[in-house]
Amino acid sequence: MSYIPRYNNKILRLVSGSFYDLPCPINLNVWWNFGSMLGVMLVVQIISGIIMACHYTPHVDLAFSSVVHIMHDVNKGWFFRSLHTNGASFFFICIYAHIGRGLYYHSFFLHKTWMVGVSMYLLLMVIAFMGYVLPWGQMSYWGATVITNLFSAIPYVGSMLTQWIWGGYSVCDATLKRFYVLHMYLPFLLAGLAMIHLYYLHDSGSNNPLGVDDGGDLIPFHPYYSHKDFLGILIMVGCLLMVVFFAPDMFGSAENFIPANPFKTPLHIEPEWYFLFAYTILRSIPNKGGGVAALAASVMVLYVLPFYGKGFHLGLAFYPISQVYYWIFVGSFLMLTFIGARPVEEPYQFLGQAGGVVYFSYYLVGWSLIRWWDYVVEHVQVSLNFNTIKT
Repeated sequence: MSYIPRYNNKILRLVSGSFYDLPCPINLNVWWNFGSMLGVMLVVQIISGIIMACHYTPHVDLAFSSVVHIMHDVNKGWFFRSLHTNGASFFFICIYAHIGRGLYYHSFFLHKTWMVGVSMYLLLMVIAFMGYVLPWGQMSYWGATVITNLFSAIPYVGSMLTQWIWGGYSVCDATLKRFYVLHMYLPFLLAGLAMIHLYYLHDSGSNNPLGVDDGGDLIPFHPYYSHKDFLGILIMVGCLLMVVFFAPDMFGSAENFIPANPFKTPLHIEPEWYFLFAYTILRSIPNKGGGVAALAASVMVLYVLPFYGKGFHLGLAFYPISQVYYWIFVGSFLMLTFIGARPVEEPYQFLGQAGGVVYFSYYLVGWSLIRWWDYVVEHVQVSLNFNTIKT
């Protein structure tokens, strides 16, 4: 029996229909909790970031010392700084789980919702990269140098674009200032995209584990899913606070406790862990242009998924062989993340190349496996029907 919101007032109906009385499929599982977790993490990051911005100084001579000032002199500054830096890691844990669920259950057939979600993911990567530069430690400085240098691989306009991003001929004070400004304002653009993402989700309705039309069997969001989301948020916030209080530097790099020195390159430059899979793909290709193209493709390929065509709304619940290959794909992602933190030497070089091949092949082989399975099942059914008629 279909669920219909009960309010007559337009504003009340809009609010309740978005959060309280939102009609939801009856069979959603725990993987649908990560959307609400991402919303909570966005609020936590914005609030903690604004508090720290009150004490941060975006200048190459003062940035590092201002972070030390926040940690040691500002009341509860250590808490907000640790909450913000570790919150970024938890943000990416949730978004990778969210995207992984979308890949497994084929949520990309909700075209508008998926496209806005991928755009949010790209914007989040930009925001996180700029935030990593702001402490102006050794890894911040050299990470910014390496990543911004990638734009120089663009034909014809690469060098000019790189210098425009830097605001000079190298990473300098102008770079830090513009990264600070963008890191402050882009989260509000991200919040706006989140509202659009929710609007399209509510307009089209949520996907479900079976991928079938459930328009006649819906239940209200509250109390059936609000309690589950609240429990998921409590678990996530509890884990985040455990890290903040007992292992605040678990996701950090020791090099970033050293002030930026343009004349001393660290032995091993690496980004934060949530960029390592793309960084491994980049460095696994000897050619600079090819590496940059592969890095961009590793994320931009998500935009292609909604164009796979008909037959992909069911998800992998009905495709056992595709399920195996999906978990091989997840294993390649984890392996690439691990290898990105290793030196550029054998066997990591070869494993990185192999992992990159598996990563990209999923988007083609996974599609082919689904088509093949549909073909086999269809012919088996035809054969069984024919034998039944003969009998």
